[in-house]
Amino acid sequence: MRIVGMMSGTSADGIDAALCEIDGAPPKLQVRMIRALARPYPQPMRQRILDACRPETGRVDSLCRLNVDLAEAFASVALEVIAAAGLTPDQVDLIASHGQTVWHQVEADGHVSATFQIGEGAVIAERTGITTINNFRARDVAAGGHGAPLVSYADWILLRHPEHWRAVQNIGGIGNVTFLPPLTDSSSAPLAFDTGPGNVLIDAVVALLTGGAQTYDRDGQMARQGRADAAWLEALLRHPYYERRPPKTTGRELFTSDMAQSLLADGQARGLGPNDIVATMTALTAHTIADAYRRFAPAAIGEAVLAGGGSRNPTLVGMIASLLAPAPVLTHEALGIDSDFKEAMIFALLAHETWHNRPGSLPALTGASHPVVMGQITPGRNFPRLTGRA
Repeated sequence: MRIVGMMSGTSADGIDAALCEIDGAPPKLQVRMIRALARPYPQPMRQRILDACRPETGRVDSLCRLNVDLAEAFASVALEVIAAAGLTPDQVDLIASHGQTVWHQVEADGHVSATFQIGEGAVIAERTGITTINNFRARDVAAGGHGAPLVSYADWILLRHPEHWRAVQNIGGIGNVTFLPPLTDSSSAPLAFDTGPGNVLIDAVVALLTGGAQTYDRDGQMARQGRADAAWLEALLRHPYYERRPPKTTGRELFTSDMAQSLLADGQARGLGPNDIVATMTALTAHTIADAYRRFAPAAIGEAVLAGGGSRNPTLVGMIASLLAPAPVLTHEALGIDSDFKEAMIFALLAHETWHNRPGSLPALTGASHPVVMGQITPGRNFPRLTGRA
């Protein structure tokens, strides 16, 4: 099947789209990325998303409109990646849209009671004519799971090492890890959870320090020129989320823009310069990742494989590599996977499994009571052809 997978993450910086060709069934799924592209949100759209993620500014009328406007943007990007591949919409079977998370309700005891992604699937199906699957996380949450990290199921299928345990670490707005047993181990289960902030606090502090001129620390330049404050870092690492046992998930609901403003004020009160503050936020991400491995990894890892925007930050990657040594730290490119578009590719894979009535998660990964078939299917104009073929 040809499937367009689309993703907009916690950073809310834009839409990633990957047109993939997928065949087979687990454990022998075959995925080939045909074409991929990323399109940033215009700043007014990004601000609308960020406002929707805050209870103080997330109004019901603006949220209703944003649900449709985002879907229009997703549909446009889907058509663009199809055209860039030299194909037409009638040559594509499915669109898989993660949408945009605006709220992930984690209760005081750590369980997730609700999750909310917007980007109306009906609009995408109508504009493209392609059957669309969206709202993937809700079914896992309904079954008692965290609805995340969903990329871990694909990691389980595609990325196990023949001989040693592998940590697959995504660093988007939030960091998440999947610990994968080797193929030679038929008795151990994988483990997946959110490690804590990925880029979300780094990005927010950089934007505040630069008055919005920069939205992230490009190539880790600010952090590289600064020095992390050890005493402040030690205090930050006492946040109770890091001690909570998996399964666990988090998001902007915990690591908020208000938190970033408070951290900036705290750093300035300590007499730190802008680069030192960014270096400390970067070190916080690196240390929470390494600390999560130390606390919760089921076995010693043979290597860590990084993906997401954070894998493009050499200062952050260097910190992680130092903390995890002697285990090597790789990027997904070393395994033949484009780090920038991995999540978009994985939602294409999840849609493939949904269409074939197969689960897209494991209880060991999300904490759900049983495996579930995820997502909601909105028929496009190609739906009769798809069902006839099935």
